[in-house]
Amino acid sequence: MQENCHRCGGELAGDTAFCPHCGAPQLTLALEQQSVEAGGERPEAEASTGATPPPAPRAVDWKIAIRYSAVVAVVGALLSLAAVKVDLLSLPSVLWLLSASMITLGLYQKRLPAARIDAGIGARIGLVVGLCLALGLAASMAGWGLVERYALHGMGSFDAQMAAQMAQAEQQIQLRAKAQQTPIPPELMGLIRSPEFRAAAMLAGYAMLAAVLMVISAIGGAFGGLLRMRRR
Repeated sequence: MQENCHRCGGELAGDTAFCPHCGAPQLTLALEQQSVEAGGERPEAEASTGATPPPAPRAVDWKIAIRYSAVVAVVGALLSLAAVKVDLLSLPSVLWLLSASMITLGLYQKRLPAARIDAGIGARIGLVVGLCLALGLAASMAGWGLVERYALHGMGSFDAQMAAQMAQAEQQIQLRAKAQQTPIPPELMGLIRSPEFRAAAMLAGYAMLAAVLMVISAIGGAFGGLLRMRRR
């Protein structure tokens, strides 16, 4: 038995027939001990103990990681919806969204205690968590808006807020055009006042929110993976 693997150079621990890093066989037969019927030199993999080499470990079990990411995202979306009606849930909702990637890493490691976790793997899982959060929030907010508008008829305050924001944006454009002494085309003002422009503005704002969520989740996942790697 050699102390280092002949293929990858990794350190061998104890009496093992295969390298724990690359799975290369470590017990080989000398050439003079091989059978003449083998027809010359045998491949190194065939000159082993005959045991099946261990499978190469996967970096991330994405099936389990995506499942826990979806569960954490659903809880975050429900908390966000509840925070719209109950102000006391605003802080727990924000804290859940900020720590979603670390919560997912904890569930993932509890399900797979021997899984390899480091900063890179944590960042990748955190990115998936951020994407699930963005999709979950979009679906929940869209569903809540439909129920609120057509069933409860309670979107008056939201419409008034959007109208005030559009009026403020229009006023800023007019002030800038006046300062630059540039006339504003009527078609541009008509576009700004159209419902399509409001919808595009809302989609652009949510796209920025989704990007921020994904970045925060990736950073949190990398930090959580680094902490768990040091603990292990």
